Amino acid sequence: MATITEGVMQKASVKDKVTKLLGVNSLDARLSLVFIGIAFIAFLLGGILGLLQGLNRAGLLELPAWLNYYQVLTAHGVLLVLVFSTTFTIGYFYAALSHTLGGLLPKVRKMGWIALGLMVIGVVFVATTIIRGNASVMYTFYPPMQASPWFYVGLVFLVIGIWVTAFGAFINVAHWRKNHRGEHLPLLAYFATGVFVLLFFGSFGVTAEVLYILPWAFGWTDTINVILTRTLFWSFGHTLVNIWYLTAVSTWYIAIPKLIGGKLFSDSLARLVVILLVILNITGGFHHQIIDPGITPQIKFMHVFMSLAIGFPSMMTAFAMFAVFERAGRKKGAKGLLGWFKVLPWGDVRFLAPMIAMISFIPAGAGGIAQTNFQLNQVVHNTMYIVGHFHLTLGVSVVMSFCGAVYWLVPHLTKRVLTPAMNKIGVAQTIIWTLGMTLMSGAMHWVGLQGSPRRTSYTTYGDNATALGWDPYLFLLAIGGTLLIIGCILMFYIVFNLMFLAPKGETEFPIAEPEEDALLTPKWTERWTMIIVLMLAVVAMAYVIPLVDMIFNAPPGSPPFRTW
Repeated sequence: MATITEGVMQKASVKDKVTKLLGVNSLDARLSLVFIGIAFIAFLLGGILGLLQGLNRAGLLELPAWLNYYQVLTAHGVLLVLVFSTTFTIGYFYAALSHTLGGLLPKVRKMGWIALGLMVIGVVFVATTIIRGNASVMYTFYPPMQASPWFYVGLVFLVIGIWVTAFGAFINVAHWRKNHRGEHLPLLAYFATGVFVLLFFGSFGVTAEVLYILPWAFGWTDTINVILTRTLFWSFGHTLVNIWYLTAVSTWYIAIPKLIGGKLFSDSLARLVVILLVILNITGGFHHQIIDPGITPQIKFMHVFMSLAIGFPSMMTAFAMFAVFERAGRKKGAKGLLGWFKVLPWGDVRFLAPMIAMISFIPAGAGGIAQTNFQLNQVVHNTMYIVGHFHLTLGVSVVMSFCGAVYWLVPHLTKRVLTPAMNKIGVAQTIIWTLGMTLMSGAMHWVGLQGSPRRTSYTTYGDNATALGWDPYLFLLAIGGTLLIIGCILMFYIVFNLMFLAPKGETEFPIAEPEEDALLTPKWTERWTMIIVLMLAVVAMAYVIPLVDMIFNAPPGSPPFRTW
């Protein structure tokens, strides 16, 4: 009996040492914390600009002469869509790689700091041109609207920074695989690999676009092929949306089962979700261009099919997560069809925030699928409906997942703890944010169906009766925006507290374990060369013919326009 006990204690001791060894070391933690800190500074600034934008759009605030609506709109989009989402994703996954792969290699850590420097330089270029009033072209920067050439130079630095972080991740993963032949890459590192593959390959299109725009922006060429630039942008823009989604999904699969006392539903299913999103993702870009001229119906149909295909891994995730919830609930004694729902830890913000994110993705995902319908897209494409859809996906599904991860990730990195008081503030922040986004996004959806255009400052169009009918819904939009800025300030305070003020202690990096009777994960899931080749083949099938047609049968081209 003593021998068995000693064996168990020795096993536990070894496990504790391994766990400690695999924890994020202080040098890696510092890098991730800086990325996450920058992300939430951008989050706060973007939120303030969003409030100004919402109040102006509702006709409740007149902006000063030195700050026009389109500057605010562009800066809001750049800060939240590009800076916040990208820097958080990199900080989160670098922490994940450090934790699961035994630390970042010194050269990878150095690459991370170099990438951060490049991205900061890029943001300075972009922000300066926007503040000076020379780049009010929205975050999509569609030609023929032309920004200052230095705006595009800033974008080049941003992309190079992203590439450096991606190569750093690949080097770290390759080093681990070399020293662990025949083993499966840890699941969280597998998610990270998928995201960095998408960040690298998905940014090829926008890089080509920016390099094509630069001579035109500097005045070295007179005209530009507008349909080509839009197509190159959306090969990246659509991929970026799903990079955020895949990052959010990784927290659902990895952390939530552990936090609720459950197990990972299926390691194989989770890896298949990553594989499908990597292979199918880039090709969905054309569904943002369904009403664009110059693209044949056959090409649009093919891309709509590819867009719909991305729905399958989302449905697989929904099945897996609800299975996790039910199994965890049954273990806690839940009875009946929905008894498990009652025993979930709703008072724990680490669960509440991502759970709301998952619930919100049901209408958000359904809305995205509906927009692949040509007739509906014609009706809503240039209306506030699209803005509402975007805020539901990014503003709730992604942001609430990221915020949910903050409550355990930041304390883990800073060696602090989430106190009950801070948990209560987090729950309040989550409720305020959800209510604000429900009001704002709901109003945007509805007023969009009434015909209110997107990307325009407030106007009654000469007191037109239809435009005046939009005002009550725009007022709701402003109320929602006001609640959201309260949520922004609370979240910024929470991050600051967890970084610098919370009590010292040990916080677990929650990683779900598989079920005891789980099937072995197939070896072919580790063949990343095969996965990338398949992805490139699908991308080539989707883009080679239309891009060749756009280049060799190009329209006359457009000179630059400045509409602000």
